[in-house]
Amino acid sequence: MADKDPCAWIKGAARAYCEQDNTGGGGAAGITGGAGNNDPCEHIIGEAHKYCMRGHGGPPADSGVGGGGITGNAASNVQHLADDLIKQLKVLVAPGKTWAPAKADSWVYEQFLWLGQHLAVAIFTCVVIVCALTAWQGAPRMRQMGASTGWTLAAVAGMASVPGVVMLLNRAVSGAFTALFDSNESTLFPVIRHDLEHGADAGNPLAKLIILAALVVALGFATLVFMTRQIGVLVFVCMAPLVLASLARGGDTGAVKQWAQRLLGLMFAPFALLVMSPFVKLAQGSLVVDSCLLVAADVIMLRMIFHGVPYFGPKVAGAARTFVENRTSNPLARAVVRAGAPDYYERENTPRGPRTVDTPGRALSQDRGVLFAAYGVKQQQRPARLTTESAIAQARHNAARTAQIRQARNQARAAAQPRTSNGQGQAPNPAPQPPTP
Repeated sequence: MADKDPCAWIKGAARAYCEQDNTGGGGAAGITGGAGNNDPCEHIIGEAHKYCMRGHGGPPADSGVGGGGITGNAASNVQHLADDLIKQLKVLVAPGKTWAPAKADSWVYEQFLWLGQHLAVAIFTCVVIVCALTAWQGAPRMRQMGASTGWTLAAVAGMASVPGVVMLLNRAVSGAFTALFDSNESTLFPVIRHDLEHGADAGNPLAKLIILAALVVALGFATLVFMTRQIGVLVFVCMAPLVLASLARGGDTGAVKQWAQRLLGLMFAPFALLVMSPFVKLAQGSLVVDSCLLVAADVIMLRMIFHGVPYFGPKVAGAARTFVENRTSNPLARAVVRAGAPDYYERENTPRGPRTVDTPGRALSQDRGVLFAAYGVKQQQRPARLTTESAIAQARHNAARTAQIRQARNQARAAAQPRTSNGQGQAPNPAPQPPTP
């Protein structure tokens, strides 16, 4: 047995320490130990040292996080699960990468870029032809042709830079979001990690179950935010060449401003969660209060979808609310989703009540009208009305008010009509008599 390697079953840094002290036949400090050394595992570090001490009759590993035993393993698993959920939350709410093209030579973006460039050149050619045919107007046409030339060059240059700008902006937003939410102990996620280990109710299994449930629910809402935000950014980036080509007419920036506002709203939407930051310090030390703050953050994420994502945001938030309400009768859960996705009327034209939103078709039509106007095409506005479902909901909501108004009107009409002397009904107004001579 003496010719066998006492370090054969040790790997990594522990093997190096073992081989260093087992040169020759001395064999004092390896994993097999020696008579002249009280600690046979002194040169083994990390988890291997705990296993070595356990095999040589040493004290068992502690029961804390990362230790042995059922309690220690369960606490370690809860900690790792919470860390993984928090990491996935941050990745979904503000990912470092987007589905949008990163460069103008991407095949997806290249098709739209080709169309936008040719549109800009075609519009510029039409402007030149119109200016040549109306050259007798003098200076105004020359100024128009000069403005069209400059804006065409700016539009073509801007088309190629949009993917790179969006990529850099998304990285900046992701980095800022991560720094703000994971920089110190005054932000939500580090407080949850700290309270899982050192909170007042860290040893309460129910409190840990509540915070894990809140993290799982938040992960579902974060997935919804991720999908709507990523798809929205991709659509707006691909629309960029068509929108920027409208500048070639002579600098009509209406469509570009509206496009930029929508895109920036999507990019900076994750910062809506910063509303919870002032309340984090008050909740530090309690997992249950951390769970309440996390649920409040879920509500803000729903509101972010409702207001931050154009066109289909209210539809997505309403679908999430319907999904929750159809599968639970818990009044607290229903109150949370109603706060995140409130009742609203869809507006096809002019509003007829509080909190009205455009249907996706009307919203797209209006933005399309702005883009067409930038190209010089006037779009006729459709008449205004609520959708059938919204009109029915509004009638039901205002039923009591409508009945009161109807009753008050009937009473006012009755009071305005004179009564007969015996009170047996109402007498019609007498016809005016002609004056006697």
